[in-house]
Amino acid sequence: MELTQLSTIRDLCARHGFSLSKGFGQNFIVNPGVCPKMVSAAGIDKTWGVLEIGPGVGVLTKELCAAAGRVAAVEVDRRLAPILAETLAGADNFTLVWGDVLKLDLHELLRQQFAGRPVAVCANLPYYITSPIVMKLLEERLPLQQIVVMVQKEAADRLCAVPGTRQAGAVSYAVHYYARPQMLFTVQPGSFYPPPKVTSAVIRLELHDAPPVVPRSEAAMFRLIRAGFAQRRKTLANAAAAGLGLPKAQVQQALAACAIPAGARPEQLTLAQYAHLSDTLAPAGVPEEPAG
Repeated sequence: MELTQLSTIRDLCARHGFSLSKGFGQNFIVNPGVCPKMVSAAGIDKTWGVLEIGPGVGVLTKELCAAAGRVAAVEVDRRLAPILAETLAGADNFTLVWGDVLKLDLHELLRQQFAGRPVAVCANLPYYITSPIVMKLLEERLPLQQIVVMVQKEAADRLCAVPGTRQAGAVSYAVHYYARPQMLFTVQPGSFYPPPKVTSAVIRLELHDAPPVVPRSEAAMFRLIRAGFAQRRKTLANAAAAGLGLPKAQVQQALAACAIPAGARPEQLTLAQYAHLSDTLAPAGVPEEPAG
């Protein structure tokens, strides 16, 4: 069964009474060159375990099963059960896990499925929840070696943007704190059925053994970053004061102590500068809650 042929996908959907859901962001890959490139980028072999998120009809899943020792795929749409039972019938190293990846205990899932194996994530992520999934994979400090995912090109640009550059957003700082991001290649709309209205991109995140900066309070640093980017058109002094409920004079004093220009914009600071600034703002870091 050639799952990248449009006729095959249509036949599968028709025989099993399946209609694609916009709510689940379902766009199935029909370009036969995409999935092999993703699997190759993940650098896996039979000693590895792979977690996939959103297998769809199993196009990428089949490639992963052929390359890896074990594959577990998380799927929220139970209507896909009979289709995946057919398309992955011969894969004895595959487990399907039903559920919302944002609600699952991924530490326990990885322990059950891949104990003793190096683990990678390789997936075509639903575009409407890309950032929450990526941040869950990073923030929970899962025992992952790397993450290779296809996302909307615009999201890929934000995820991979270098902190301290105009393209960076709050999520860029978070990604660089946990991993080394790399843009691998783009995927055109015609590579999917149905074709989305946007270009896609595959990125790789290689997780750090240790973060590149060590703030006194990791949570405080990220509260400061989020406050800054919540009003990124303002200066950081104004945005941080408003977002954290701090006196503007206190923020300006901290900026001066860190040798950061008073008129600096949120995207102009490096990750190290945010760490230093959050440590300087208060003896115990940025307050847990806004004052008052």
